[in-house]
Amino acid sequence: MAYEDILYRVDDGVAVITLNRPDRLNAWRGQMAVDVRAAMRAASDDPAVSVIVLTGAGRGFCAGADMNNLQTIQSGDSSARSSAAAAPDAPFDPNSRKDFQTANSYFPSVPKPIIGAINGACAGLGLVIALYCDIRFAADTAKFTTAFSRRGLIAEHGVSWLLPRLVGIANAADLLFSARVIEGTEAHSLGLVNRVVPHEHLEREVMAYAHMLAKHVSPRSMREMKREIWNGLFQSLGEAIDDANQDMLASFASEDFKEGVAHFVEKRPASFTGR
Repeated sequence: MAYEDILYRVDDGVAVITLNRPDRLNAWRGQMAVDVRAAMRAASDDPAVSVIVLTGAGRGFCAGADMNNLQTIQSGDSSARSSAAAAPDAPFDPNSRKDFQTANSYFPSVPKPIIGAINGACAGLGLVIALYCDIRFAADTAKFTTAFSRRGLIAEHGVSWLLPRLVGIANAADLLFSARVIEGTEAHSLGLVNRVVPHEHLEREVMAYAHMLAKHVSPRSMREMKREIWNGLFQSLGEAIDDANQDMLASFASEDFKEGVAHFVEKRPASFTGR
């Protein structure tokens, strides 16, 4: 497929999706949303892909919604306002929770782990997109801001639900109310990102981690664990245990479980199939 706003490549089991509007700090617009969704579908459907990396070209990860679009909405264009809040025609995964079927919350329904490689400016909607990734690595020079309060907006696209679960209510309130800019080190201390590395090493560190997952971990295990983690946010402990007990029975019957035992006993590299 030809993409307009992103770059897409597969590197030894890892699909890399690069937001590619560097002259606009990869500001998000409708075409970018279409392209990212299509690339997520391509990576999900490709048996050669086990892990997905999402990053940005140039100096930014994503500076938020394209200001041209915001100006159109401000001018009173009702169709632009409607499209800004609209969900896609069909859910990414119709079997996923309804919570994961909106325009910007479908990442949890992608059946493969998504690693956000935050290489630079990450603001507004760009921050929301990053938060929906499963794991986040950031360059030490990356800068983060919610931005919404300084545009007269609100906590959009479920970030009022997601951000407190990552950094706590008080820190979420601080970041949302003030829209202050924080750098990679503080983002890590708050729990916003998993790891901070020197900017020049970001791609190498992210790809090393992604390749480790792709080569040494069962794709089926990652798929099922991702589903359990995100669904678990809506469950009681007892419900999560009950579901896990059923999931474990299915795991015992899987090819990846058989291979997981066999490669350990035979002291050889694993050859998982994801089944």
